[in-house]
Amino acid sequence: MKQEINRHEITEKITPLIENTAMRFGYIPIEIEFVKENHRWFLRIFLCSSEKDVTLDDCENVTRSLSDFLDELIPVKYYLEVSSPGLERKFKSDKEFVIFKGRRISIKLKEPFEGETERIFKGELLDFDEKVGVKFFRFDDGKELLIPRSNIQSAKLYID
Repeated sequence: MKQEINRHEITEKITPLIENTAMRFGYIPIEIEFVKENHRWFLRIFLCSSEKDVTLDDCENVTRSLSDFLDELIPVKYYLEVSSPGLERKFKSDKEFVIFKGRRISIKLKEPFEGETERIFKGELLDFDEKVGVKFFRFDDGKELLIPRSNIQSAKLYID
C-alpha cells in the first residue's frame, strides 16, 4: 500500500525542532526543504550565521543531534543533508537581509534608478526593513542608497 505523505505538514512539524537544534550550535536554518527526487525523500537543511562560518564539524553535530528525533517525526525513509547554503547563493527570503547585515552583497534591481543604466550593485548591506527596503553602501561611488524591496530582483552574498 502506498503511503500518502504531506511534505508541507511534515516540514511544519519538524521546523521548530530544527530551529532549536541549530540555535544551540549558533546557527540559523535559512532553508528547510523536504522533497522527493527520483523516488527518494530528502530533507535538506541549510545553516548560516552572521558571526561565523558553517564548518563540516558543525553540520555533522547538527545532523547527529537531529537524526533520532527526526526519525520519530518523519514516517518515511529519507536522506538528511545539512550544509551551508553556499557562498554565492541567491537570497530566498527576507530574513537573509537581516542575518547578513554588515556583509558584502550584490543586488540586482528590477528597474535602474532614475538617471542610471546599471541594475547590479555591489556593496555593504547596512540595514533592512521589509516596509522600507534595503539600506546599502555602494562600493563603486561610496553612496548610501535606500533600495525599495519591490525593486530588488535578487540579492546574494558577494565574495571578493
